[in-house]
Amino acid sequence: MQESFHELGVSARTAQALAERDIYAPFPIQALVLPDLLAGRDVLAKSPTGSGKTLAFGIPIVERLEADAKRPAALVLVPTRELCAQVTEDIEVIARSKNLKVAAVYGGVPLHAQAKRAQSAHVLVATPGRLNDLLERRAVSLEGVRMLVLDEADRMLDMGFQPQVDRIVARLPRKRQTMFFSATLDGKVGELARMYTNDPARFEAEFATVGNKGEVTHRFISVTSDTKVQTLAKLLEEERGLALVFVRTKRGADRLVQKLKAHNVTAVAMHGDKTQGQRERALKNFEMGKASTLIATDVAARGLDLEEVSHVINYDPPEEHTAYVHRVGRTGRAGRDGIGVTLVLPEQQADVSQVARMNGHTEQFVSTGMKVAPPRRVYTSRRRGSKWGPSRPRRKI
Repeated sequence: MQESFHELGVSARTAQALAERDIYAPFPIQALVLPDLLAGRDVLAKSPTGSGKTLAFGIPIVERLEADAKRPAALVLVPTRELCAQVTEDIEVIARSKNLKVAAVYGGVPLHAQAKRAQSAHVLVATPGRLNDLLERRAVSLEGVRMLVLDEADRMLDMGFQPQVDRIVARLPRKRQTMFFSATLDGKVGELARMYTNDPARFEAEFATVGNKGEVTHRFISVTSDTKVQTLAKLLEEERGLALVFVRTKRGADRLVQKLKAHNVTAVAMHGDKTQGQRERALKNFEMGKASTLIATDVAARGLDLEEVSHVINYDPPEEHTAYVHRVGRTGRAGRDGIGVTLVLPEQQADVSQVARMNGHTEQFVSTGMKVAPPRRVYTSRRRGSKWGPSRPRRKI
């Protein structure tokens, strides 16, 4: 039997604020972490995009803060502007019930106005770069922060933000609660988690299944460099709905918009070289259906929470299976079904087959007639008589 928010320790006031958003039952990740987070314990959570993690840390923040707390009292670090805006919006909905102010801090907009809002906010949601700017100008103080959240920590590392995050964390009180959310807790991410947390509880959750996740069909299409754009244009023409198309580079996004235009397909691009205004206009045109195709890089798409995306198309395949999960997880939301399509060049078949295998989609990949590469093997050697014991595993590449 599924637990209710009340049974997990959430107050009636916050539960009512959630109900006003038609959220009556916790998602799996929320049910896992809320008891420990409400008790003030540090938490490491492995949780993919679309799993309900924002409220998993947003609810404890609101529950454990009071309106008379020193400001800011809670800090949420996120990798991108879009995710910053989305997290701020989600927390604001429940924060109002306790008269808590939430402010977003990210680049591309006037700094002075942001600094003023940050100073008066109970909860500060920020990208590392802009927050460091404010700290260096002494425009905001973190002395009162009692709760720290690192959201999508793996992506912050991928984007090279660790030095900035380290500088920010060094300014925080040692006595605090830390919540660490990431699609993976291995490697460098795991090391970072151990550095920032104290005796944390660890949890893993898959996609949310409580009324917000539809069925997603996974397809793989073999293409050549000559047929790739034409195949994409045909897909976009045949399939009705909003399509989110992923490319590898910012320049590639702009080029693809022009190539699709030659095939009478209207698309808009969103990436890090666009101004904040340009990104917001592109997103608005996409949401309103003025452009049914949004071309984006992985970085620019972080934080997009669009319930009506019907298709996610990997024009450039992801390099890792976790990136595939992040991308395709942006369709099949709010109970709607979705489709994930990956275009595969001949030289990409081996790598994409590994991604498909690790995500459980080998059958769909094989059905296309493309060849599946054998699983990568890991070799381990032992140094006999060595006081250091076994050597580290070596991966055959």
